[in-house]
Amino acid sequence: MKKITLFFLIISGFLIHPLSSSAQSCVLDKTIALPGNGGYDYAFIDQVNHRLYVSHGTAVNVVDLQTEKVIGAIGDMKGVHGIAISNELNRGFITDGKANAIVVFDINTLKVIKTIPVTGKGPDGIIYDSSSKKIFAFEGNSNSAVVIDPVELTQTSTVDLGGAPEFAVADGKGLIYNNLEDKSSLNVIDTKSLKVVHNYPLDPCGGPTGIAMDVDNQRLFTVCRQNKGMSVIDAQTGKVIQTLPIGTGVDAVAYDAANKLIIASNGDGTATIFKQHSADNYEMVQTLTTQYRAKTMALDATTHKLYFPVADYQPGTKTQIADTFKVLVFTLK
Repeated sequence: MKKITLFFLIISGFLIHPLSSSAQSCVLDKTIALPGNGGYDYAFIDQVNHRLYVSHGTAVNVVDLQTEKVIGAIGDMKGVHGIAISNELNRGFITDGKANAIVVFDINTLKVIKTIPVTGKGPDGIIYDSSSKKIFAFEGNSNSAVVIDPVELTQTSTVDLGGAPEFAVADGKGLIYNNLEDKSSLNVIDTKSLKVVHNYPLDPCGGPTGIAMDVDNQRLFTVCRQNKGMSVIDAQTGKVIQTLPIGTGVDAVAYDAANKLIIASNGDGTATIFKQHSADNYEMVQTLTTQYRAKTMALDATTHKLYFPVADYQPGTKTQIADTFKVLVFTLK
């Protein structure tokens, strides 16, 4: 009798678990109004200090995620894009693309410490690499990345990328993976030698933008606009394992390691959500309705909430309606 009971418990657990996992869905929780007008790009979450940074025109809006209230801004820039944080130094770094500069600020006071002019043009994406303890800013107009010493606050090197860079992700062990949008390929950058050590074609991907990483399984997730697909890539070999359909106008992608979910944010007003059953087994579980041109996002790895910056637009146009900028907050149910 005990053996039969145990058998049925095991079987029922096996059946119920994947069903309950697949039944998880994201729902709209609230909106957070943000001040100002202008274009918007990257959103970034400082997990240590529970803060959301949203690039917005000539400023970066800052939201306290514990209260989900706006607490300030870093402003007076020319055209902001990406944000990176060094918690060890209590410093933040912003790419001011139109000024060809990196703006450094104190994360406690939000006061600007220094503006660092960089060689090249159009710094866009930016990350802090915990392995080399350097800042890497990716210049879309110069096919290069500049390396910033976050202590001395100076540019120390330039990495030739061989194409126009988009999003990048670091593995924490000395490698950075960076999409080349115009080449539809993936660079692997060694943060010690400061050189591209591999370049992998991403066919059938066309126009790759966002990238995220499952470090444990050594899988990369690259989202692509031209073929409206998300490519699952073996990080060790560069092989494209499979390509999964997503919406149009994609920009960002995030990996929720705890819930084994991959989320692609699309400019068509949707986000495509996949469940990872194993390293090479994925199931599309939800097409989330967001809002037109909500193409970037940030994932809070602690609360598992998703934050989508967006403004309202005049119907049928790309013309923003003034004073409508906000963040859509979705929670996992």
